[in-house]
Parts: sequence; C-alpha cells; structure tokens
Amino acid sequence: MIDTHTHLFDEPFRDDYHEVVRRALDAGVTRMYMPNIDDTTIVPLLDACAAYPQHCFPLIGFHPTSVNADYTPDRLLRVKQELRPGHPYAGIGEVGLDLYWDTTYRLQQQRVFDEQIQWALEWNLPLVIHCREAYRELFEVLAPYKHVALRGIFHSFTGTADEAVECLDYEHFMLGVNGVVTFKKSHLPALLRSVVPLERVVLETDSPYLAPTPHRGQRNESAYVRFVAEKLSEVYEIDVLQVEKQTNDNAFHVF
Repeated sequence: MIDTHTHLFDEPFRDDYHEVVRRALDAGVTRMYMPNIDDTTIVPLLDACAAYPQHCFPLIGFHPTSVNADYTPDRLLRVKQELRPGHPYAGIGEVGLDLYWDTTYRLQQQRVFDEQIQWALEWNLPLVIHCREAYRELFEVLAPYKHVALRGIFHSFTGTADEAVECLDYEHFMLGVNGVVTFKKSHLPALLRSVVPLERVVLETDSPYLAPTPHRGQRNESAYVRFVAEKLSEVYEIDVLQVEKQTNDNAFHVF
C-alpha cells in the first residue's frame, strides 16, 4: 500500500518516529509521501525522510492555514528556494485554500496557491491540494489550468457529489481518501460508489489526524491506511488486494 499523505515528521511523532515507520512497513505500507507545512517545517521533514529514503518521500509547499497574520512573502520565497536542480521533492504540497476557521486571508491564500501551481508546472511535479470549505474559491484559481499538463491529488476529499464531479473533470487528478470514509455517519461511501471510480482514488491517512475506525479519536499513523483500503473493498465490492493494486497504480500515475 501507498500512503500518499502523512505528516510523520510532525511534533506528535517526535518520540517514536522510527517505531511508527516500522509499524507502517510491517503493515505493508511501502511508500509514505510527506507534504510540507511551511518554512518552519522543512528541516524536520527532510530529516524524517532522509532516515528512510526508499520509503519516505518529501513534498514541498506552503499550507493555506499558514497564510495568516504572520505570513510574509519572504516565507513563501524561503520555500520556493528549495526547488533547485537536484532537489529531493516528489511534489508540491500541501497547498490550496482553507476557509473553515477564517476567511480574512482568502485573497492572499488564492495568490499563494496560484504561485505554487506555477511551481508544479515549472518543475513538472504533482500538486497535492488541501481544500476546506473553499471549493468555489479553489476552482476560481484552478480554472485557467484545466487543460494544461497539471496532475495531482485533491487531498482528503470530503466534498459533495457535484464537487467530486468537478474535481474529476481535472483528468490527471486523483481524490485522496482517508479515515473519514470509515466514520459511521460519513457520506463518502455512498458518494464514492455512485460518482467516483476506484481508478481515480488514492489512499492516505493525513496522520496524525483523522484516524480511521477503530482508532478514531487517537493519533493516526501510516500503518492505519489498511483500514481505509479495507473499507474501500466494501464500498466497491472487490477484494482488498484489488484495492491495493489499483490505488498503488493510481499513486504511481501521480508521483
């Protein structure tokens, strides 16, 4: 299995990072992609991935929630400067829009997102998109790029059926599905079954957040991606090994 979105370099894993990675490997997770947060997390991200270079792959980006009162263009420039010949990054992420807590910085978030789309195109890297309560504003930024050679993942998709259809219109993008699909009241199983073919889905955890049932409410980790795969086998009524193979193929199409 491939965990396309995990933050194992983050503070909650400071004391047992190596044990967490080992549990993931023992669970059959062969690759873990780690999106950056902002200029303050680059060093721990790279250190974490350097410890397991065959299994852990860094992405570089500036998260929309870091576009706040403390944001300055110099901080984005610091992240951009990581993209130079020979860089280690597997993608641009995580980037996008988040208007859940605050809409004050909407325009700034949109500008920062648009700039990072340019990075993805310039370096031919996939884009890992965060979107929370902001699909209309997100598609405003993405619309000019609908028919260019842009690929990536709509991370942690929890939108409506209409929003899923609009995401799928970006034909080189996948939808990232994580532990939310296992929650008792989640609308995702029905939505995926009716709207989203498995050929457009990748597995993720978003560790340390969104731990799947039966670990809901606990710290999430990459080993738990197997619960997402098992749930998808129920949703699509196929063997879990088929889910693993197809979602792996999908992830390789992106990365």
